[in-house]
Amino acid sequence: MFDAQRSAHLREGPPPVEVRIDRLNRLLAAVLGSSDELAEAMSSDFGHRPEAFSLSADIVGAIDHITHLKENVETWMKPVSIAGSTEAGIPTEIDTVPLGVVGVVGPWNFPVSLVVHPAAEAIAAGNRVMIKFSDVGPRAGAVLSEAVAKYFDSSELVVVNGGLEVAAAFSSLPFNHLFFTGSPAVGRILQRAAAENLTPVTLELGGKNPAVIAEDANIEEAARRIAGSRMSNGGQVCLCPDYVFVQESQVDELVTALTSNFVSAYPDYSTNASVTSIVNDRNFRRVNGLVADAVAKGARAIEAVPEDQRALLPDPGARRIAPTILLDVTDEMDVAREEVFGPVLTVLTYSSIEDVIDYIASRPSPLVAYWYGDRTQSFGEFRRRTISGGISLNDFAVHAMLPDVPFGGVGQSGMGSYHGKAGFDTFSHHRAVASSEIPGGVVGMIGPSSMTEESAANIRSRIAQAHSDVLREIGR
Repeated sequence: MFDAQRSAHLREGPPPVEVRIDRLNRLLAAVLGSSDELAEAMSSDFGHRPEAFSLSADIVGAIDHITHLKENVETWMKPVSIAGSTEAGIPTEIDTVPLGVVGVVGPWNFPVSLVVHPAAEAIAAGNRVMIKFSDVGPRAGAVLSEAVAKYFDSSELVVVNGGLEVAAAFSSLPFNHLFFTGSPAVGRILQRAAAENLTPVTLELGGKNPAVIAEDANIEEAARRIAGSRMSNGGQVCLCPDYVFVQESQVDELVTALTSNFVSAYPDYSTNASVTSIVNDRNFRRVNGLVADAVAKGARAIEAVPEDQRALLPDPGARRIAPTILLDVTDEMDVAREEVFGPVLTVLTYSSIEDVIDYIASRPSPLVAYWYGDRTQSFGEFRRRTISGGISLNDFAVHAMLPDVPFGGVGQSGMGSYHGKAGFDTFSHHRAVASSEIPGGVVGMIGPSSMTEESAANIRSRIAQAHSDVLREIGR
């Protein structure tokens, strides 16, 4: 498959805009035409996942995403003239050139959208694409593979399914770019494999995302939105808040509001059809283990479900864990370090915003940081002194919702970005095309005729003037 894609790219060269748009249309047709089958397969892969959630989170987003690419790709493909280059005697343009063959390795939590979206951007940039579907979602992977095969020759786009051996072989291929969404642990393995081929990588990872409730925030509304976002996809979203900071004087009010929102949203939690199951037994045990470890080390756990539901949870058969609020969490607890990826939320307190900034800044950079409150001076300090992939104010993941806003992590939450033009650029080589209008050419500037005492004196004079100028600017 890889050799066929590489040969086709070398033989046919960069595709014109009409071919790119046709491929985008075919990809959209493949996804939309199999939407019900994909939703059913994803629910089966998870154990239970609401059909409406799968359709909204994994399918329908492709419509706007691919439409945006189709509307803009012709403009993005055009060479860009560099301002001032003609006046400098070197008229220069920048071409965006397809890289060749792109590999996309997908996660299990949004198994369709998080391979379709980067694949679409790679196609818009003129590349051939191989998708490695998550082995945690074999049923959805089989459906997508069959759907894509109806519309594409495998030399254009192909979906590959399989376990660890297939994944290892896939990541060791000499792709021109490798795009990965998943955990930092697997990201490290993939990056090491890619390094053998000097393959550049984009890593979309995760992390422990903080939510800060400022003193001027509406506690009830913040709690409603935080509780709802923590439960999205059963808490299995890389953008979910993992822990919340609230002023010491407001912690009881927040915990009461969080509990009330969890309970009112899921009064029959153990059987509620809108709850997504934990994806497999291993993750079910892992999330339960994080709670048990915290409690054993002194944390308080509040199961935010009605009293009659508590005896039914956790339920290993349905892989359901009660929405759980953890208090008195300390650094030696596993939950303070590990991304939860489940319906567990830690609540921490602060006495000053400096405490919050120091705490977040001293830990691995998260994929997103949340701020609930106004754009005050405190928010300005938070924005200036913390590092995260993005910041969302007063709502869940809004920084990732517009089609042309770059999305990506930083540090241990990832490297590189995509979405819209950022994705097009990620999957393109930006090549300078320059011509010379320099009298006598560059050779006249560096040849023997320029190696005179007079030339050296002129250069020294320029150096001295620049040195004097910079010393004046720094007050020396």
